[in-house]
Amino acid sequence: MSQAVSLTFPDGSVRQFPAGTTGRDVAESISKSLAKKAMAISIDGATRDLGDPIVDGAIEIITRSDARALELIRHDAAHVMAEAVQELWPGTQVTIGPVIENGFYYDFARNEPFTPDDLPKIEKKMKEIIARNAPFRKEIWSREKAKEIFAEKGEMYKVQLIDAIPEDQDVKIYFQGDWFDLCRGPHMASTGQVGTAFKLMKVAGAYWRGDSNNAMLTRIYGTAWAEQADLDNYLHVLAEAEKRDHRRLGREMDLFHFQEEGPGVVFWHGKGWRMFQSLVAYMRRRLESDYQEVNAPQVLDKSLWETSGHWGWYRDNMFKVTVAGDETDDDRVFALKPMNCPGHVQIFKHGLKSYRELPIRLAEFGNVHRYEPSGALHGLMRVRGFTQDDAHIFCTDEQMAAECLKIHDLIMSVYRDFGFEEITIKLSTRPEKRVGSDELWDRAESVMMGVLDTIQSQSSQVKTGILPGEGAFYGPKFEYTLKDAIGREWQCGTTQVDFNLPERFGAFYIDSNSEKTQPVMIHRAICGSMERFLGILIENFAGHLPLWFSPLQVVVATITSEADSYGEEVAEALRDAGLVVETDFRNEKINYKIREHSVTKVPVIIVCGKKEAEERSVNIRRLGSQQQTAMSLDDALASLALEATPPDLRRKAEARKAKSA
Repeated sequence: MSQAVSLTFPDGSVRQFPAGTTGRDVAESISKSLAKKAMAISIDGATRDLGDPIVDGAIEIITRSDARALELIRHDAAHVMAEAVQELWPGTQVTIGPVIENGFYYDFARNEPFTPDDLPKIEKKMKEIIARNAPFRKEIWSREKAKEIFAEKGEMYKVQLIDAIPEDQDVKIYFQGDWFDLCRGPHMASTGQVGTAFKLMKVAGAYWRGDSNNAMLTRIYGTAWAEQADLDNYLHVLAEAEKRDHRRLGREMDLFHFQEEGPGVVFWHGKGWRMFQSLVAYMRRRLESDYQEVNAPQVLDKSLWETSGHWGWYRDNMFKVTVAGDETDDDRVFALKPMNCPGHVQIFKHGLKSYRELPIRLAEFGNVHRYEPSGALHGLMRVRGFTQDDAHIFCTDEQMAAECLKIHDLIMSVYRDFGFEEITIKLSTRPEKRVGSDELWDRAESVMMGVLDTIQSQSSQVKTGILPGEGAFYGPKFEYTLKDAIGREWQCGTTQVDFNLPERFGAFYIDSNSEKTQPVMIHRAICGSMERFLGILIENFAGHLPLWFSPLQVVVATITSEADSYGEEVAEALRDAGLVVETDFRNEKINYKIREHSVTKVPVIIVCGKKEAEERSVNIRRLGSQQQTAMSLDDALASLALEATPPDLRRKAEARKAKSA
């Protein structure tokens, strides 16, 4: 007699089922309605086909509302797309079709590559296949049978894939009606469960197995969602993201450009560099009372990077430097710094430090270089040369938690000043490959977990979480993620506790017992890459930057040449009030001038005509508005000067005013 199978349900109840019972049988035993909604099952966290016999463990029935269903929907959508392509173009070979972030793709081998015009035809055929609601059915074949059948069909790429399957794994074939494919699974119950909330997005070329020596295939990308509203929202975000693309806005606003002779490095134009320097100036003001700003060398001998551990861990991402030519016998190997921390340890070590001086906080807007593959470069978001708003705090073990909280308060304040309110903080714990003893890691993670608990207790609005195994090789870290205006998330700030780098470099301070003691080193970045942070800001605001941060704040445009003299007076008064101003006295219609400056995202256009000159008034036109507001010159100056004051300086002014009141 076969043994019963014991299943534990989410409510904690335990039930026995006969051996051979399938996941579908279990769902039906609970309710007919659940069986209809069921897509798959999970046993001890592993997703399985509904038709698979159950085994002992904790079971969950996966329905469309379950987050895990999304991967199944996308997986099955890829299979449906492959069937649709082969129905429409017999003889096409299907190769590999995985699930990816937000969707799926499938690579096809066809003499004539697909074009975007083919996508609507494929979508129509996919909807027909989904409407058939053919059940998914799994068979296990021998390798010989599988290779023979796929070879007979002319599917030679599948034959190669079968050869690559490890000997200890089954060769699984999934049918959907008469059509079948080689696949590891799992799948949903039927093609109908894919639904119609999908869209094919684009066509691209792709080499077989990513090797340029192999044949070029055609890749079709798609996206699929559980509900139509989710698809609509995703497509809306994509459309908004395209409109907000910082590379396009950078051209329109004349901020920066890239070119082939400098791959991955930014050519800053005048207005862009002014914006960059405004960010640096803002950050300097936020640090001035607590941090010493330092500057470590750009090029250092590889021995320093060997000591730090970076040479062993990140050498392939570092730019090596040697002396060119025969005029020198210096054969030392140097590296452009990929990060600032080893240099800051050297600054800390220079001279004897007492516990009374701690914490010592060193900050640097350090230019660093890291090699990124050319295919990964993406405007300001992914570059090879960038500026890091880096800081390192050297403190005692007892000061560590307080310093992490102080850093947290600063990071949150900076993000709020730039309009980011939805912040997620996650603690990344020890990775598999790391340096340092488990005892040190235990201590660091314990302190940071306590800090995270304090952050949670201070604010219910801040989301927190844990990222197991995602810490740096030298210590655990907090990762700060921002949500922008269209719901995208950007990981920016970090706080990393490090017991290891001070030990490697022999850094110490003299404690209260006159003993040499190793400090704790805390790595801190707020913007992270200043370039990337600017790219995020440009896209978040869609180029409509707040007045205090705009590189060009006001254009004074005249309607008639009779107002040019007054227009210049207005411009000078605005400059005296601290604003960045340009004038437009060209012999062009005022509407043409307004349209032109609106394209370059100038936040305020002041219009002056003969009437305004006589009344000593102005008309203010805001970016994105069709309305003009008439104001006296004095009122306009006061209002715009206040709006153009950075939020940190405004707070200081308000504090001084409150103190003197």
